[in-house]
Amino acid sequence: MPEQAHPSHDFGARRLKLDTLVRLRWLAIAGQTAAVVFVRFWLEYPMPIGLCLAAIALSAWLNLFIKIRYPSSLRLQGRTAALLLAYDVLQLTVLLSLTGGLQNPFAVLIIVPVIVSATTLAPRLTVALGGLVIVAVTVLSVWHMPLPWAGGQALTLPFLYVVGVWVALVSAVFFMGVYAFRVAEEARQLADALTATELVLAREQHLWALDGLAAAAAHELGTPLATIALVTKEMERELPPDSPYAEDIALLRSQSQRCRDILGKLTSLSTEPGQHVDRMPVSHMLAEVIEPHADTGIDIEIKFVGEPASEPVGRRNPSILYGIGNLVENAVDFAETTVEITAAWNPDNVSLTIADDGPGFASEVIDHIGEPYVTTRSRAIEGAEDHEAGGLGLGFFIAKTLLERTGARLELSNREAPAHGAIVRITWSRDAMDRLGISGKSDGGDGPRGSASHS
Repeated sequence: MPEQAHPSHDFGARRLKLDTLVRLRWLAIAGQTAAVVFVRFWLEYPMPIGLCLAAIALSAWLNLFIKIRYPSSLRLQGRTAALLLAYDVLQLTVLLSLTGGLQNPFAVLIIVPVIVSATTLAPRLTVALGGLVIVAVTVLSVWHMPLPWAGGQALTLPFLYVVGVWVALVSAVFFMGVYAFRVAEEARQLADALTATELVLAREQHLWALDGLAAAAAHELGTPLATIALVTKEMERELPPDSPYAEDIALLRSQSQRCRDILGKLTSLSTEPGQHVDRMPVSHMLAEVIEPHADTGIDIEIKFVGEPASEPVGRRNPSILYGIGNLVENAVDFAETTVEITAAWNPDNVSLTIADDGPGFASEVIDHIGEPYVTTRSRAIEGAEDHEAGGLGLGFFIAKTLLERTGARLELSNREAPAHGAIVRITWSRDAMDRLGISGKSDGGDGPRGSASHS
């Protein structure tokens, strides 16, 4: 399981939300439409209104398609976000070419996508987008339709002025891009430092609480366990060797001694490194996750897809254990009979798929799952109302946040009819896992293979 990546340079973990780009584009569409209509019908300047509205309508249709096709909560990969921002640059370039090129005072807006990219995307993507903007303003400086003006007159500005605008825009691309990146990076570093501090403090507090509980348990239980051991020892002496109770007394004495040994280990947790659980393969991690649900009456089936020799092995990560454990717990809670967990790995990706046969995710909220206080399960199937009304609200929000901090990507869906149930797929990039120190081979190679069932 992967460790936490260094957040300051983990741009994949800070993906731009699709809804943010959609809202910004709607704002641009409204501004472009207002400007074009004002110039053409209020000022009555001649201009190719049809072509301008067609370019604006294309952006509107793209926004509608994205809104229908993809959930609002989707977070884009870097290249996808860069492509959408590149489209915005090209669309504005076409609009400016129809309305005067660099002579149009709204030409300065062409640097906005670069600023958005600099605050959220990797530097190489921002550089590529900045290069596209430079090419666009260069083309606009030499090829464009006349600037709309009163009476149909052609307002021609000196070429030296156009060159000055070109230099200003290119300079703004470099300056604003670097400035926005540095400001965003400093904010990221500050947030990362605060997060790291909170995690360290929480861990220390947790360990301190465990130490106190272990010491208290050892103190409170030590005396009665010693008494039990003493009494069983005396009873063992008094009973004849052929007594039918001799075996039971010996078992009672051995179990009391075992309890004392366990308490001894608890009191020494703060000093022992715990190397026996420092690293664990995916199979052992899943076994630990499903172990609390052994007596729930739900069959938990585990399947492994991948070469046994290349099973991912990493340090024991509480974030992943909690995140996956929360998803499995909810699947068990809503399942009717079975929960299927499939772990798959290859040279490119590592994925976990958790599927249940319950009512599935409610269609009206599936696009907003992952936001706090969202109830995610359908109550359509009889008996589903007996489940806790909270569904996957805060629990799923916390689990999703912890898993995404490790570089995971979550995908949610429902089974296709006539089957019913929810499917949660968690995917890590194998390259990211390797960078985080994950070995491609199991330390002992003794994890389960093929499939297993836990009832």
